Amino acid sequence: MMNEHTIRLFRSRDDRPLKGRHMSAQGATRLARACVAALFLVTGAMLGGCSKPAGVIFEPLASPLLWPPPPTPARIVYIGQLAASSDLKPAKDGLQGLGEAIFGKKDESQVVSPCAICTDGGQRLFVADPGAQLVHVFDMATRKYAQWKPAAPEQFTQPVGLAWDPAGRLLVADSVGEAIFVFAADGTYKGKLGVGALQRPAGIAREAATGRFFVADVYAHQVVVLSPEGEVVRRIGERGAGMGEFNYPTNVVFDSKGRLYVSDSLNFRIQQFAPSPGLRFTRYIGKQGDVPGTFSQPKGVAVDGEDHVYVIDSRFENVQIFDDIGRLLLFFGEEGTGPGQFWLPAGVCIDAQNRIWVADTYNRRVQVFQYIPGTPDNAEGEATTVPAIQPELPSNWSPSKGGPVTLPASSPALENKP
Repeated sequence: MMNEHTIRLFRSRDDRPLKGRHMSAQGATRLARACVAALFLVTGAMLGGCSKPAGVIFEPLASPLLWPPPPTPARIVYIGQLAASSDLKPAKDGLQGLGEAIFGKKDESQVVSPCAICTDGGQRLFVADPGAQLVHVFDMATRKYAQWKPAAPEQFTQPVGLAWDPAGRLLVADSVGEAIFVFAADGTYKGKLGVGALQRPAGIAREAATGRFFVADVYAHQVVVLSPEGEVVRRIGERGAGMGEFNYPTNVVFDSKGRLYVSDSLNFRIQQFAPSPGLRFTRYIGKQGDVPGTFSQPKGVAVDGEDHVYVIDSRFENVQIFDDIGRLLLFFGEEGTGPGQFWLPAGVCIDAQNRIWVADTYNRRVQVFQYIPGTPDNAEGEATTVPAIQPELPSNWSPSKGGPVTLPASSPALENKP
């Protein structure tokens, strides 16, 4: 039998382990709390280290590219390029950065064969890409990238033309699809216009005064005028080489006065038409040749805020700039893959900030330049389709190399004069 002393001894021994076990539980709780706090600190440090602010979309070059080169005051400045979704350089929070550190970066979306460009009047750039059979959307304000395609069962075949409707619609010309695809401002597909009325639509331009859309129909050798609802209002031109006739027209644009410019590609010229309602032929710019002011393969055409006319020549691989009565002012670009160089460029668009967007097709990118106001208003003198006096060309000049054109002082084309 256990005596009282033995019982007290067992109780004492039993009390000590119980008390010890109770102390261990409290310690474990404190330890767990400390570990959680440390984990939060470490995770916070890791997330903070993995976060990244938004970058500069267009990093300036160490040596700026200017046209014409100094000491003449620059009128065109190279800004940068967009070739992939990552070029928007969005900000990354810690979780995104940590995810990339663990699992690797997401695949970026690349431009394949940019053909046409337009903006929404703000900071969204749309790029028609027939190689990828979609429209790239670069939002430079939100740094977000998207791809727009028609809803199934519809699909793009060869999207080659773009126009923005201020009513909040993007119009996309599909040359093989023989129609204009329409998207809402949020990318929702809304249907097609011009079905059965177009043979091979290419460039599109909206007439501000009427809201109508002018479509260069390559195979019809016409400019087809559509109402905002897509009904055919008028057809301009027919196949030929005369005034107001076309031979594979590819692009169209309006200036601030409502005049229409048509890239009459295989007639090697740009045709100008008076504003509506007449839309009568007024003049043409350029002819076939291999000197400045002439064309080998004119494609994209655009107009800046001062109504200067910009023409892409795919074979010369440059951009030529004319005044509104057809006199050559300047050209820039040359063959190559570097900044300010082109490889079979196609489309051009000039936004409200006078930024010049060029679809550099075979370089798989869009290059952007800035027009600097200051070119003189050449409103006086006789209008010409090419410079009245042939330019004095540098000894190493060739059609594929860009640069200023030096004209005699007596020439009406006051090229590069500040």
